[in-house]
Order: sequence, then C-alpha cells, then structure tokens
Amino acid sequence: VTLTSLPFLIFAGVTVLLYYLFPHKWQWSVLLVASTVFYAAAGGWYLPFILVTILSTYLLARLISNHAKRDEDYIAAHKADMAKEERKAYKAAGKKKRFRVLVAGLVLNFGILAVLKYTGFTVSIVNDVMGLFSDTQLDIPSLILPLGISFYTFRSTAYLIDVYRGKAQAAKNLGKYALFISFFPAVMQGSICRYNDLAGQFDTPHKAEWSNLSAGLLRMLWGMFKKLVVADTLMVAVKTIVGNPEDFGGMYVLLLIILYSAVIYGDFTGGIDITIGVSRMLGLKLTENFNRPFSSRSTAEYWNRWHITMGSWFTDYVFYPLSICSSMQKLTKWSRAHLGKAIGMRFPVYLATLVTWFLTGLWHGASWNFIVWGVLNGVIILISRELEPLYARFRKKFPKLVASGGYGGFCCVRTFFLMGAVRILDCYRDVPVTVKAFTSMFYDFSHWGDLLNGSFMEKLGLTLPVWILVGLATVLIFFVSSAGCVAGKETPVADRLADRPVLWTLASLGLAVAVLIFGSYGIGFDAGAFIYQTF
Repeated sequence: VTLTSLPFLIFAGVTVLLYYLFPHKWQWSVLLVASTVFYAAAGGWYLPFILVTILSTYLLARLISNHAKRDEDYIAAHKADMAKEERKAYKAAGKKKRFRVLVAGLVLNFGILAVLKYTGFTVSIVNDVMGLFSDTQLDIPSLILPLGISFYTFRSTAYLIDVYRGKAQAAKNLGKYALFISFFPAVMQGSICRYNDLAGQFDTPHKAEWSNLSAGLLRMLWGMFKKLVVADTLMVAVKTIVGNPEDFGGMYVLLLIILYSAVIYGDFTGGIDITIGVSRMLGLKLTENFNRPFSSRSTAEYWNRWHITMGSWFTDYVFYPLSICSSMQKLTKWSRAHLGKAIGMRFPVYLATLVTWFLTGLWHGASWNFIVWGVLNGVIILISRELEPLYARFRKKFPKLVASGGYGGFCCVRTFFLMGAVRILDCYRDVPVTVKAFTSMFYDFSHWGDLLNGSFMEKLGLTLPVWILVGLATVLIFFVSSAGCVAGKETPVADRLADRPVLWTLASLGLAVAVLIFGSYGIGFDAGAFIYQTF
C-alpha cells in the first residue's frame, strides 16, 4: 500500500469519518486501532518487531522516570542529613544506573534495526574480504525489513533519550504511546516527530472543523500532484539514463542531476504533504520537513531545509553527544598538545561531523553508495567551513555584488548542482559507475547534439507534450513553494486558501483533475512506491 493508492485513500477517509463520529475521549483509540490494522495489513510479520520497540522503550522509559523520581524524593527527604558531596555522589550513582537502562534500550532497538537492515550488507563485505584468500562464500540471508523501521526506531529512541535527559515526561498510557510510534500516516516515511510535539495532541479533543479538513485535503492533493504528475513521470527518464550508463553519458548525466533532483523532491515532499494532510484532517499537526531547500545558498543551509527532522535528530542525538563525550574531550586535549592548537580545535569537531554523516548515509541504505554519499556531504560541509574566512573577505570586499540578486541566484544554483551531483550516487547505486558517469561530463561531449536538436526527449522515453507538462508542473511547484514563504516563515498555501472557499475549490478541483488525467498511470509509467517508504 502506498500513500497514493486507492486503498490507502479509502482507509484514510474511513478513519477520518470514524474519528469524528466517536466521542472525544475515544478518538485516540480510533487512531490506535486504525494504525494497528494498517500496519498489520502491510505485513503480519512486521507487528512483532514494532511491538517489541513500543513495549521496550515504554517500560524502560518508565523505569528511568521512576528511578529519577525516587532519587529526587530521597534527596529531598534526607537533604538535612546529607553533605553536599554525599548528595552529589548519590545523584551520580543514580544517573549511572539510569544510563545503563538507557544503553540497554538503545542496544536492543538499534540492534534489531542493525540485524534486519544491515546483516546482508555486512555478510557481503565479509565475502569480499574472504574472496581475496579463498573461494568460500557465506550465504547472504534474506531477512524481512518491517515497514518504516528506521523512522519508528528513531522516534522511539529519541523519546527514550529525552526521558533520560529530563526533556520529556515518561508516557503513562501505553496505548497513547503506541499510537505515537505507530501513527499510520507517518509510520511509512516520517516526519521523525518528537514525543513532546505530537503525543500531547492525542489528549486534545478535536472537532470536525472546516479549516483542518479543507487545508488537509488540499495538502493531500498537492502531495499527490507532486508525486504522480512530476516525480513518477520524470522517473521514466531517470531510469532510462541510469539503466544505460554506457549510452547516456556526458550531457545526460548533467540532465540526470536536474531530473533526479526534481524526482526526489516531488517524491519525498509529496509523501510528506500527504502525511501532513491526513494528520491535519484529524486535527493533528506534524512537524514540517522541508523549507524551500533549493533556495539554499550553501550546503549547510541546504541541510537545514531538507529533511529537517532527520537532520535535527542526528544533530541532537549523535553530533552533540559525540562532540562533548569524555572520550572526545580527551582527544581534544591530546590533539591540541600533539598536533597544535589550530588542528587540535578542529580535529574533534571534524571527526564528530564525519561520523555523524557516515551514520546518516548508512541510515539511508545498507550499501556503499549511501555511505560514500554521507561522507561526501560531511566533507563538503567541512571544506565550506574551512573556506569561510575566504568567503568573509570576499563579502567584505564586494558588498554590493554579494547583496545583488544575481549573486544570490548564483549561490543557489551552485548549491543545487553540488548537492545534485552527490545525489546521483542514489541513482546508479554503484560507486565506480557513478564516478565514471560523473567524470564523463568533462570529456564526453558527443551527446550535446541531442540536447540542441531535442532528440533527447524521445530517447528518454517521454514525448514533447509530456516534457512541457512536467516542466509547467515543476514551475508551478516552485512558485507555490515561494508563495508559501511569508515574512521569512514557511506558511503552506493550503492553510492560506482554507479561508477562501472559492479559491480553495478551484485549486482542489484543478489538482484532482491534473492528478487523474496527467498522473503517471498505465503503460509506460510506474506509479511506484515512495523512495523513502521502506526506511
């Protein structure tokens, strides 16, 4: 089942109807039943894995919370009898016990993720190493990968860590916590919501309000438009280029950078729009996951705008803890003493950055192309950071140029192609093939004639009318995205049209007709699963 499939749309519609027919105190129960049914329908064998995650993190969070409360009560009751050092030692001992509980929860849940998602990749590496010395090869096991396991693992472990840090209260109601983890619109591809942002909304009574229903429905239609009209249509051309790297080099790789950027943006943001739209119809607000990423002037800014919840998760739960942990502090002292102050100040931070991006790449997929993709992003960000003094001098010397729209546009285009070039590792899925294809842009000029005479259109499997249609749709997406930014803050157009019934009706009908007529269905097209759906 995909977010654009008829069964999902019917299921979502029935859920919304039942949700508002039940009394307020039972609304969360309707969502829990719906989420359980939805997840079970996706695969019956998926249920035990998500149940283990739900139960383990719920119980361990309760244990951490109860232990912290017991320590606080003990210190409060014996404050007069305990010296300052005794209280400090007592707190440290209690924190160490809670940390062990936290580690147990993280090892269990990340262990499940690692075994199911990375065992095959690990065995293939072992086989490659063994192949250097013998012909013996291990069988690569075929393991199931529960729907959305990376997303719900990240949500649950973030909750457990926040409870340990005292930033979130441990859930008392197991059912509501289970709903937070398994909430059906978001379980397939995010956003990676935090417990404090979503769980409290389940306790709030929700009435069937026009503003929520209209904005949610329009957001869903907008997401389907992005996915079916733009992403799935252009995927035909992307697959043609990627499937024949020997025949489509040079200019076609440059075209691939542009096309795949549109594909993954339409696919991922389209799915998020549908997820947010369904949730909004239920009166729930999920965290926004994109903020006009292609208007970014730098790679660092780009990653603050693209897949925002993933970036914030890795920043809060990997980069910062790694940067300030005792081992890193020792490494900082050692590097300053032995490598000099300049390198010593950079080395630990840069190491934490590269480790974070290595894990980010590994999270995206169990293969070398994703690992290289992650590390490359980290390297690019570090190089940009090193060049910042040079950029600062340039900005100081040419203030009028830097303030001009032309220079801003150049920075956006530069960032777009830089990120797009790294992203084609996701297309070829083979590092040597990707490197060969990328370098062909600089020596293979034989295909530029296809661009000038327009023959590339049919060679990539799409006719001229389809190219025009997708081009216009892409321009529309760009302008709607820009219109959603009001006073520097992202305000979805769907919310602004909710109070304008005539415009809302025209927009909704227009999107519905466009999806039905121009959506990628039938022979020659593939209305496929979302790229991030099985994470």
